[in-house]
Amino acid sequence: MEVAKVLIDGRWETAHSESTFHAENPATGETLAQAFPVSGWGDCNRALAAASEAASGMRTMAGEQLADFLETYAVNIESAAVAIVEAAHEETGLPASPRLKDVELPRTTNQLRQAAAAAREESWKRPTLDVERNIRSCFAPIGPVIVFGPNNFPFAFNGISGGDFAAAIAAGNPVIAKAHPLHPHTSQLLAEEARKAVVSTGLPSGSVQMLYAMSNEKGLRLVSDPRVGAVGFTGSRTGGMHLKRAAEDAGKPIYLEMSSINPVIFLPGALAENAGALSRELVDSCLAGAGQFCTSPNLILLWDGLETESFLESVSSAFQERPAQPLLSCAGRNQIEHGVKALIDATAHLVTGGKPMEGVGCRYANTLLRASGAQFLAHPHDLQREVFGNVTMAVTIANVEELKAILSLLEGNLTGTIYSAKSGADDAIYDQIEPLLRQKVGRLLNDKMPTGVAVSPAMNHGGPFPATSHPGFTSVGIPASLTRFAMLQCYDGVREDRLPAVLRDKIENASTWRLIGSDWVRG
Repeated sequence: MEVAKVLIDGRWETAHSESTFHAENPATGETLAQAFPVSGWGDCNRALAAASEAASGMRTMAGEQLADFLETYAVNIESAAVAIVEAAHEETGLPASPRLKDVELPRTTNQLRQAAAAAREESWKRPTLDVERNIRSCFAPIGPVIVFGPNNFPFAFNGISGGDFAAAIAAGNPVIAKAHPLHPHTSQLLAEEARKAVVSTGLPSGSVQMLYAMSNEKGLRLVSDPRVGAVGFTGSRTGGMHLKRAAEDAGKPIYLEMSSINPVIFLPGALAENAGALSRELVDSCLAGAGQFCTSPNLILLWDGLETESFLESVSSAFQERPAQPLLSCAGRNQIEHGVKALIDATAHLVTGGKPMEGVGCRYANTLLRASGAQFLAHPHDLQREVFGNVTMAVTIANVEELKAILSLLEGNLTGTIYSAKSGADDAIYDQIEPLLRQKVGRLLNDKMPTGVAVSPAMNHGGPFPATSHPGFTSVGIPASLTRFAMLQCYDGVREDRLPAVLRDKIENASTWRLIGSDWVRG
């Protein structure tokens, strides 16, 4: 059987592969026909060489040309949408409509266009001019970027089309994408549209490259190679930590999104006002995408009492009534089973679910567990374990002091949510717990579920470790996300005609900081 080729230096090349693999259809359990290569170091080395050459050409490239590529790529994706959506549906089991066709694909092309606007406008470079001393600085491309895409968003976070890809290109860097092995054909189709856009807009041939898979050893060697500028990764905590050590040992910045249980707190007044609607909101959020969102609520904190018991009974009933959706893979189902067992071993009580579903495809029963605040405080590490899927744990607390103690022991998370009474009945409690939760999460929400990450300049899709590797950066939110893939460059006494255009005296840019006398002013 013919093995798919890898995209290296603008061409689809036969891989120097060590082995091959096949994707599966998780909705049916069927192994798909196309074989894909597991690349050896020869492929990695060729891609790095081409990316290094491309970086030289992209370093001085006008933002307009980078923007043209990103916009052309977005148009190409839309033109090929039928085939791309069909492939992703087959490889992930996610609904073709509305999830893939009507939600994720438009989100992907939207963020490519937002990245194009940032590349064209250039405020992300943060030009700063001390004209009197002739010292000037701005952000500039860092060099070849390796992007590892996750399993759960085949378009919007794909290594070859997602937010990290868009940000790295907009900042002027070539990208070597490492596709996720759960959706290789989808990635192949996206990469072809990117290749066409490279050709039509005149970017260097090594600007966009893609490998499907490699051994762990080769992946660690890749991120630590001297030719690499930076690394973006979205995936498991275990995989991310291995890459983090390798990259940092080599002095390479690596931006990781790894693990989050996204605590949701229901204060007493909120449940008293609207328990029925809130239970439906919670169930919808927990089970969206079979719970395979990085912002899915895995930890629910509620006051102990009759209102809470009724609320949890409603949630449990809905979990039982709703059909379990296909997971992204049967390996994911096995990981859920292992994670649920670990929570039960750590004293959590199983309310409903807790077992694989029989029949066709990769499914696990919608699962609700619970524990008391005292149990959580006795086992804080083990009971805040992320289980990536349709699994949620409720913790009932005795009083505000117990809740504050729990919040103080939480690890870093992407999101944290507080539901409080509209009447103001919960305001005193809110004022006590908000400062504790605020320091543990990248995005704080009130009275809304955390699933769904808007592609907005104000969005922070990041957070303290282990949600990410650095709390000062975001993977969603342009132009802020671009600076992950940039280096700060300073020019001291450099002649006007030798400066980047964005640092010259005549530049008119509202984002430029200038030192005039003793005052810093914009523009």
